[in-house]
Amino acid sequence: MHRRLIVPSALAASLLLAIPASAAEGTAGAPGIGDPYYPASGNGGYDVSHYDLRLKYQPATDLLEGTATILATTTQELSRFDLDFGLDVSEVRVNGKKAGFARSGEQELEITPSAPLAKGRDVSVVVRYAGKPSEVEINGWTSWVRTPDGAVAAQEPESAAWWFPSNDHPLDKATYDISVSVPDGTQAISNGTLQSQSSKLGWTRYNWRSAKPQATYLTTLAIGRFDITTDTTSDGLPVVNAYSKDLGAESGAARASIERTTEVAEWLTGVFGPYPFDALGGYSPHVKSSFALETQTRPFYSPKQFANGANVSVVVHELAHQWYGDSVSLKGWKDIWINEGFARYSQWLWSEKEGEGTAQELADYTYAQHPADDAFWTVKPGDPGPDNQFDAAVYDRGALALQALRNELGDETFFALLKGWPAEHAYGNASVGDFVAYAERVSGKPLAGFFDTWLYRPTRPGSPAAAGARSLRAPAHPARPASWKQIAATNTIHDHR
Repeated sequence: MHRRLIVPSALAASLLLAIPASAAEGTAGAPGIGDPYYPASGNGGYDVSHYDLRLKYQPATDLLEGTATILATTTQELSRFDLDFGLDVSEVRVNGKKAGFARSGEQELEITPSAPLAKGRDVSVVVRYAGKPSEVEINGWTSWVRTPDGAVAAQEPESAAWWFPSNDHPLDKATYDISVSVPDGTQAISNGTLQSQSSKLGWTRYNWRSAKPQATYLTTLAIGRFDITTDTTSDGLPVVNAYSKDLGAESGAARASIERTTEVAEWLTGVFGPYPFDALGGYSPHVKSSFALETQTRPFYSPKQFANGANVSVVVHELAHQWYGDSVSLKGWKDIWINEGFARYSQWLWSEKEGEGTAQELADYTYAQHPADDAFWTVKPGDPGPDNQFDAAVYDRGALALQALRNELGDETFFALLKGWPAEHAYGNASVGDFVAYAERVSGKPLAGFFDTWLYRPTRPGSPAAAGARSLRAPAHPARPASWKQIAATNTIHDHR
């Protein structure tokens, strides 16, 4: 995983030095959206509604050429504003007129329009650019990975800055049109629905559309030679799955897992409510990483996720994120439990459905693996800190909290919460505090102390035993559920290195 740790005071000083004299008299948009975990992520002064990306990529040289058209609305009067971007820019236009631009810091593209922009104004920004993304390092790393026949952009918490200019934070979600031209025989896979495909003079262009709001880090692009399967769900949604032609030994296991996407999604609708998007699927490219990522409508799976055979549990995890993390996105990265605790718990529920161990049995076993002096309990899932954002405790202690909540409220209220939350916050952003308030309102119970114990105290809570067994001591050595090995095999899901 990759984190940008910048001391806020030092950041502020460097940004003051970077503001051009011509912009100092007006109001410059903030170079960060205000997330304390990642002070330089995103930008202030505007909200993006749509990205239109027209790209051309040559796998042999890693040359990416692009024109990005960004539609936004200003939230303050702007003399200057920033985009997050790392490639070389040749021209910027704001509302059709040429604009000044300059570099600042690791990834700030400072744009100065020909005239200040009034608050509440609709704005179009066109950025022309080119470069080799794999050679661009931002804070010491790149999220763009070359493959034997192409490249992949899939990373958390950031991946956009290496291939398109953006307001790179989940708080500013937008819709997308992504058009990619690649040499004939090569395919381009992205989010949403494939609108059209055409070939001319040795190049094939793929046009993808994401019609629902989407966070920048959930926007993906995979270029290469794929075996592609297509289908439709019983509700008529298009399903697109893609597998690199050279996956090798993992090919069969990857297909046996990802091809169950429709089945898993249909089951999840019974847990979380209607599927929130207009397409689904997944892809597994030829990469050396071991993580998986919930890229919207089309999750990314490293082949290593299937090194020991088929693993439907990882598909359950990434598809659960379509509700918890994608449709309802976090407000700040400290709210990561809203994503990962629920996705891990969905794996426990799948185990329960498959008869391979109930969620309570998995909770008992997980709890028993971590004695009171285990550092596991010092990580606070409700605000783990940037160093522990993807720690195992966020996932497993986060899921333990949900099983404890289920025992506290009973199944009827608990599962009503799981369905109601994605409906109430669909396509928006929410925090852990928002969930606590929601759970109190729906259940009619004061739960602040409960969540403080499970999500914020750096100590081992009491065992999350079922209501009828609370007077009994949890077994010191509970039996290992049959699903444990498969669930544990997905622990590298958060190893974003």
